Amino acid sequence: MKLNRRNIHRDLGYFYVGLIISFAFSGILMNHREHWHPEKYTVETKRINVNLPEKSEITEEYAEKLGKELGIDDKIRRHNVKKGTFKISFEKHDVEIDMETGEGEIIAFNKTPIISQTMKLHKSTSNWWIYYSDIFGISLITIAFTGVIMITHGKNTFRRRGWKLAVAGIIIPLLVLFLIG
Repeated sequence: MKLNRRNIHRDLGYFYVGLIISFAFSGILMNHREHWHPEKYTVETKRINVNLPEKSEITEEYAEKLGKELGIDDKIRRHNVKKGTFKISFEKHDVEIDMETGEGEIIAFNKTPIISQTMKLHKSTSNWWIYYSDIFGISLITIAFTGVIMITHGKNTFRRRGWKLAVAGIIIPLLVLFLIG
């Protein structure tokens, strides 16, 4: 195989097509994670009635103990009392109980198949994955660069037309950064 810009561009594109699609898909989902939790979905909601102590007696230990009494064996993430509602968040369950009535519910969650796995790509801190992702990033730069210089003749070259699109592609994210920041 001849090593030139077209072959490098093509072969890196073929090699990374699955990862590009996975990153793009999970990136879109992560952009909207405030509107829905893409990693979990409700499997079961169970109504409960609990005799709660005074607000001052609700501690982390109490929240863990209550979780066990309710049959939840997940690791506790956090608990709080806000606006008259006692909330406990576990890895796979959420519990919400009205402080006055003791009525509430347990919401059980499971991972959304495929979506939760692709979202792990963005969150992974494993050393080998970080290095692989760095190589992927360098490859994306190479794919972009070889794509820019691939067409050398005609009206659609980088010099005649492509640079305008590239500048627009750079300006838009910069504007967003300045407007948000």
